[in-house]
Amino acid sequence: MTRTALPLTGAALVLILLVLVAVRLPWIGDLGIHAATVERLRHGLLDPGDPLVDADTPSPYYSPWTVLLGCLAKATGLSAFGVLRVGALVALAVLVAGVWRYVRTLSARPAAPPLALLCLVLLWGTTQFSWSGFLGLHSLALTVAYPSVFALGLAFHLWAWLARAVRGADAGWGIWLGCGVVWAVILLVHQFSGVVASLGALAVVFSARAGWGVWGRFGAGAALGVVVLWAWPYYDFFALLGAGDGMDAVHRSLYRDLFGRYWLVLVGVAALVVRWRRDRRDVLVVFFVLGLVVFAAGGVSGHWSWGRVLPAALIPAQLAVALEGVEVVESGRRAVRAGWAVVLGVALVVGAWGQAGVVGYVVGRGVLPGWVAEKYREPWEGYGWITRWVGYGDVVMAREFPARQIPAYGAYTVAPGYTDFFLRDEEERVAAVGVYFSAGVAGSVRRGIEREYGVRWVVGRGVGDGLRGDEGLRVVGRGPGGVVLYAVVG
Repeated sequence: MTRTALPLTGAALVLILLVLVAVRLPWIGDLGIHAATVERLRHGLLDPGDPLVDADTPSPYYSPWTVLLGCLAKATGLSAFGVLRVGALVALAVLVAGVWRYVRTLSARPAAPPLALLCLVLLWGTTQFSWSGFLGLHSLALTVAYPSVFALGLAFHLWAWLARAVRGADAGWGIWLGCGVVWAVILLVHQFSGVVASLGALAVVFSARAGWGVWGRFGAGAALGVVVLWAWPYYDFFALLGAGDGMDAVHRSLYRDLFGRYWLVLVGVAALVVRWRRDRRDVLVVFFVLGLVVFAAGGVSGHWSWGRVLPAALIPAQLAVALEGVEVVESGRRAVRAGWAVVLGVALVVGAWGQAGVVGYVVGRGVLPGWVAEKYREPWEGYGWITRWVGYGDVVMAREFPARQIPAYGAYTVAPGYTDFFLRDEEERVAAVGVYFSAGVAGSVRRGIEREYGVRWVVGRGVGDGLRGDEGLRVVGRGPGGVVLYAVVG
């Protein structure tokens, strides 16, 4: 009981911290586009248009999950951020339940699920790192309201269902077809997590040494999943297969500082070696190898966006060390038990120390000790202050950084703050923004751009933004950091 209580208490504390972060909902990264997606669905559930710019185009952000959140927003009247908070809590619950169920298929030890949760969120590195689809504590704190958390939670449930199915516990056609539908939903919700889910599913079936009958059912489920992907009405999923090259530049950083970000996972790699020596087709070993091969292939070929598959290597390593740790502590020799307990305990403490800045999202930086405050990442201010003047559907001229936040409040921007694969005139829009803010550009050129895109407002930086003295603009408001809101009057 004592051996279970310790990891269970640790996991509970981590979950309480994440729940409090979800309530605070610190704004950083991609939160704006997810809020904008909810807003568009609230106002036009069947035909929302592009979430960022005033254009009638599809978007991969309109997934089964965000459509559900849009329905919640429409039915309850909650703000987009209020809906995202609810979604974050639900997604977190789905993730925890999924991890619990999947680990139960790998070990009957009561301490295994809570220890697995701790390893998943703490065994990373000591270099601060966050990215959607990655389960580190710091990543989860900043992305808990993102669709990727819900998608990964479903992935763990998918692996649990498949693990039971290949063992014959739930071997009927219904479970296999249901898994195919869940697989499709994961891909629609977050494509990168869908790839991770796919590799994990392949590992489950392959490691079970399944016969042709199982592979046939697995194929039938996958075929039904493909039909669901094809039938999804909000965007063409298969059109995204050609979008990877356009996203490589932004993902180049995923291949940098690998040791600093992930060195604690090496403890899990050692556990995988132990499992491999027992069983050459161990499910976690197969999963790890598949993920590592795809990640390495992306690095060698320059397809940096393939780096998003790295959780397919991290997750099995983190689960492996949790499972091996539990087995050794429960049944190993005393000296071996002590050694494993010390190694794993120190690794978890070091991992927690590396991500301690997350506490600042709950209590504020001012009350943090100096060594914790150094790891704290200041959230963005946001642009809620412009809503005093800017209404829903108004078009705002803004550079890339504010363009990542302004649509969250219902307005559109001229150019999207993120790469938009379905927006055919994206390059022209980006060029227009560049010309508009160029120093010395003629007022007549700005007026032409305003008319072309229906611009009613402009967000600048005040001094040095190149807009002072333009008679077609009038200052109406000022925000944090010297940001200025201009009304278009010319």
